[in-house]
Amino acid sequence: MNIRKETTSDIASIYKIHKQAFQQKDEAELVDELRQTSTFIPELSLVCEDDGKIIGHILFSRIAIHGEKQYNSLSLAPMAVLPLLQNQGIGSLLVRHGLRVAKTMGFGSVVVLGHPGYYPRFGFKKASKWGLQFPCEVPEEAFMAIELKEGALKGKAGMVSYPEPFGI
Repeated sequence: MNIRKETTSDIASIYKIHKQAFQQKDEAELVDELRQTSTFIPELSLVCEDDGKIIGHILFSRIAIHGEKQYNSLSLAPMAVLPLLQNQGIGSLLVRHGLRVAKTMGFGSVVVLGHPGYYPRFGFKKASKWGLQFPCEVPEEAFMAIELKEGALKGKAGMVSYPEPFGI
């Protein structure tokens, strides 16, 4: 398996993966819409391929934290693996690789709204630990964050602002 930056020839496969994984098209369309925004970071739209076939995708987008000042961060969303290949560690490979790339690029933190039984294995903790707030009501344990650089979220409490395509 190989994890790499998406290319334009991967776009149709990425759409199909998200549509199949989520059993509807919202996340697939979200990825397409995010590509058209200034929050899209091509180096953080990653695919996992096996024998030349795209089997998974993860996207990290720029977000803002509005506290005393505005702070930059990333959002991990969405991530998908072909249904027949789920629960085989492909998603974990994508998350770990993506976090490494984000850190190498100089980003200090990432937030995720996701399964509280899944993301802590990568170091994510409740975002409320740093005073981060989601823009609408969600279970506290589902909104998480990770510091890619120690202290990156210290003193940056505030409301997280997502790109418009998220619709929140």
